[in-house]
Amino acid sequence: MDELERARSEVRLTAQALAASWEEITLLYSIGEILGRTVQLEDAAGTILTEISDTVGADLGAIYVLDAPRGLLVPIAARGVAPKSIDAIPIDDMATIAARVFAQATPRIYDPEAAPSPCEVPVRRGQALGVPITWGTPKGSVGLGVVTLSAPRFDRTFTAGDLKLVAAIASQIGTAIQITRLVRASVEQERLEHEMQLAHELQMRLLPAPGVVAPDASCAARVEPARSVGGDFYHLFRLGGGRVGVLIGDVSSHGYQAALIMAHTMSAMAIHAQKGDDPATTVAALLSTIADDLTETDMFLALFYAVVDPAAGEIRWVNAGQPGTFVMSGDGTMHRLPATDPPLGMTSAAPHQSARAWNKQTDTLVLFTDGVCDARDIEGRTLGEAKVLEVVKARRKERPERIVDGVFALLEGHMGSVAPPDDQALLVLRT
Repeated sequence: MDELERARSEVRLTAQALAASWEEITLLYSIGEILGRTVQLEDAAGTILTEISDTVGADLGAIYVLDAPRGLLVPIAARGVAPKSIDAIPIDDMATIAARVFAQATPRIYDPEAAPSPCEVPVRRGQALGVPITWGTPKGSVGLGVVTLSAPRFDRTFTAGDLKLVAAIASQIGTAIQITRLVRASVEQERLEHEMQLAHELQMRLLPAPGVVAPDASCAARVEPARSVGGDFYHLFRLGGGRVGVLIGDVSSHGYQAALIMAHTMSAMAIHAQKGDDPATTVAALLSTIADDLTETDMFLALFYAVVDPAAGEIRWVNAGQPGTFVMSGDGTMHRLPATDPPLGMTSAAPHQSARAWNKQTDTLVLFTDGVCDARDIEGRTLGEAKVLEVVKARRKERPERIVDGVFALLEGHMGSVAPPDDQALLVLRT
């Protein structure tokens, strides 16, 4: 009879163990489904915490997620109280179970404390259980948050089995947090890419069509930003009497700030260039307009501005640190237009100007930024100024558009699949 009772007792215990295991398996499957249906953990956290609490028999609990910039464990779900009634917990507040579990990255059961930390009073009564939420990486686990449970029902106590079950669920939550962050990062990246594309389109629209100087001159130009928006640009002006103003510039960076400096420079030059045909006076007025912008952004502006006067047979220019500036004679001889000043923003001194003869029948103005000659191939070799000028010289009898096309074909062949490290701008003009 004793053996029969023992057998019955073992059957009951086995049945209870199987029932408990089945309940745990069902819970894990249920939570997996919940997490699989949402990319917003906050939407599912309350349901998950309810499922966990009901299974292990806890009346109080919370799920905290790390807010790394602020160094806080922020509650996103609570059991027994409203989440808004719980304070965020500093990760260095070792008086709290949540911070201790997060720091130690180890699941633990805590005996009742006479006076729990004020931060945890709403979700703490009697025995407590804490489990870290982590995400595994090749370099080790990364802490993402904590699950805490308290106030076990019916005078029971939390067990090692409860701890193991909650740890398994916390692992699922960790995966969900990481997926949520990746999705949000992807959405943010798409938004930024869209905004950058819009900014690129706006920037390209700011650049004038080369035909704006017709019939006084024939011109072709192209700008290729290293990123969606950049700091290389050009501008063109008809100044009356057949004179043409030509500007090319290179802000000492690229991205949003460089694009803003570029836009401000172009709008200011559109005003100052029409007030006179003296390059030094025009560039001095520009510098007074953009000096604060350059100082505040810690940038400088390499700039070349010339006034071509075919009737007078002269070209006058200010060259503030722009390297690729040439007049090509009809026979292909290249005459460099040397720098007159350092880049704008490096000094507050008034700009200087130079002049040389201009043959309206045969001369060609060739301007390019350093991103053109500094372009690198897959082995890191720069293209160099000489090769650029060779293409220009070889096409000297062709239209400006064909010269520009030839230089950019050279660039593409040289760089191959290598992304340009700097913006590239080229302008060719004849009168």
